[in-house]
Parts: sequence; C-alpha cells; structure tokens
Amino acid sequence: MAKRKENLTSDIGWSTPDRITVRGLDLPGEILGHMNLGDLAFLLTAHRQPTPEESRVFNAIVITLVEHGITPSAIVARMTYLGAPESLQGAVAAGLCGLGTVFVGTMEGAAKMLYEALPQDQVGKGADLDAIADAVVADFTARKAIIPGLGHPLHKPVDPRTPRLFEIAAENGMAGEYVDLIQRIQTRAEAARGKPLPINATGAIGAICCEFGFPWQIVRGFGVMARAIGLVGHLLEERSDPMAFEIWQRTEEEILKNNGPQA
Repeated sequence: MAKRKENLTSDIGWSTPDRITVRGLDLPGEILGHMNLGDLAFLLTAHRQPTPEESRVFNAIVITLVEHGITPSAIVARMTYLGAPESLQGAVAAGLCGLGTVFVGTMEGAAKMLYEALPQDQVGKGADLDAIADAVVADFTARKAIIPGLGHPLHKPVDPRTPRLFEIAAENGMAGEYVDLIQRIQTRAEAARGKPLPINATGAIGAICCEFGFPWQIVRGFGVMARAIGLVGHLLEERSDPMAFEIWQRTEEEILKNNGPQA
C-alpha cells in the first residue's frame, strides 16, 4: 500500500481567484500566445519547455498521429455518436478506447522493446547494436511474436510517414542509437521472416520517444492526445456527411443476405 501523503499537492498546476499556473508558468502571461499545443504537451510530460529542436520533433510525432482515415477508432466514434449525439465527448472517448497494441498504442511496445534491449544507462557507451538487433529478432522469432513497430497492413514496402519522421529527427539532432537500433532490427527481421516489414509510424515514434527519454509507459498517451483531435474532426464530418447509419444498415443487409432465409 502506498504511503499516505502528509499533504496533497501537485506540480502540474493550480488556480487562485486571479491566477492560473501551469508547471510554474503563468497561463495568461507566459503560455497563451507564446506556446503551441505540442509545446504545452511537452511541458506537462517532460516537466520543462522544449528547445526549438525538440519542439519541431515533438510536434511532428504528435501531428503524425492525429489522423489516418476511417480507422476502427474513427468508426467506433462515429457509431457511438449515431447512438448518442448529445455526448460528443462520449463518442471521442469510445474511439480512444481502441488505441492499444494493434492500433496507435504500438508505439508503447516499440519503446519498451528498445529500452529493454538498450537500457538508457548504456547509451553512448559503445553498445554493439548489431548484436543487440540480432538478439531482439531471435527472441521474438523464437516466441513467434510480432515485433512491435514493424509491419503495416496497407503501407508496404515503406510507411511514408517513417522516413520523414526520421529525417526531422536527424535534422534536429535527435536520431541517435534508438533510431539506429530499430532500423537494424527491421533489416534483420525482414531477412529472418522473408517478407517486407516496414518500420511503421508508431515504431518510428516509439524510437524517437526513447531519444527524448520518455518512460515507455507514457508514450501511448501521445497517441491518445493526438487522436482525440482527429476524432473531433470525424464527428464534425459525421454531422454534415454521415456514414454511421449506412455502415449499420449495410452490415445488417450483408448479414441477412448471407444468413437469412433462402429464396
């Protein structure tokens, strides 16, 4: 059981009748008009303001995750909104619940894999990345497990988001050993399994999050905050150009056609 705190307090923020403070900064005077949304997210998670280079890289990774078409999370959000149009927040929440080990949340698995293979205290100490990559691929292959961050059902042989993310990271001095390692893992995994296994966007983001030093347990949260923006956009479109009702009706028609009484 956690030790009882003598005093409840938080370093994130607090409010008084005439002041709102976020991570020690005055919201109206030092944040509004000075910081973008990505920089504020960085402030809340890294506990400091980003450098200009970190800002460019962090904003790139969260923007990447905002939108990816009519994905399961978007469909769920639209269908929930159909049933409860009075609860936009409920529809967004329903879509976010599907961000896990298959969609978006795989960045968490990739970061965890990389940290376990190359602990942070070993970075910059001449680790043999080839040997580490061999060991990672051998381990996942022996367990017949999917290597997180590799492969995509649509984007083959390259996920178009990945080269650009790595380019932005390199341009801003954030393409280090973790970015290098996941690329070596990909090369060996493709050779071992005999098929294209592109580093997907969440794999690239997982590696870049390791370059930042973010705990792997929190990196899925970047996908959650980003995709919420995309889902709001989907619900706005659902109001003006709905598809949820037709998805429901066409599904019923297909089921009836294939399983109903035969003429």
